[in-house]
Amino acid sequence: MKRLALVFSAIGSLAGCVSNPGVVQTAPGVYYISREDKGGIFGNASAMKADVIREANEFAAKQGMVAIALSTHETPAYPMHFATFDYQFRLVRPDSPEAKASGMLVPAPNVRERVDVHHDAAPEKRDVYDELAKLDELHKKGVLTDAEFEAQKKKLLGEN
Repeated sequence: MKRLALVFSAIGSLAGCVSNPGVVQTAPGVYYISREDKGGIFGNASAMKADVIREANEFAAKQGMVAIALSTHETPAYPMHFATFDYQFRLVRPDSPEAKASGMLVPAPNVRERVDVHHDAAPEKRDVYDELAKLDELHKKGVLTDAEFEAQKKKLLGEN
């Protein structure tokens, strides 16, 4: 009987090997998932990362949106430290240019050290030149057709 109790205790402790607080909203349309693999030498950091990204994509799909990665941060497991993976993403419409374009992740600060969230901050002023440059880049890559590019440019310049 003691053996059976020991087996169930071991299974129970292994079941909680990965810390999973879930999806956290950090700003309007911006979300964050953080995981810590407490499996030690039995952990699997790659599977943990894949699960986080899958969770973000499923979360987005339930809302009819697409998850676009903003940043990631990971630390490997080493003595006295568990592997971690942080994933920040935002939701966009599936028909948006961002959803159609493929992009690289931009390195971000370690969000475990400091997270600045300003819900009441005034919206940033738009930089029309930067937005036009982004539209031009999407147009050159073939993500936007000539007509879509012209329509977006007119909208951006207030010529609608």
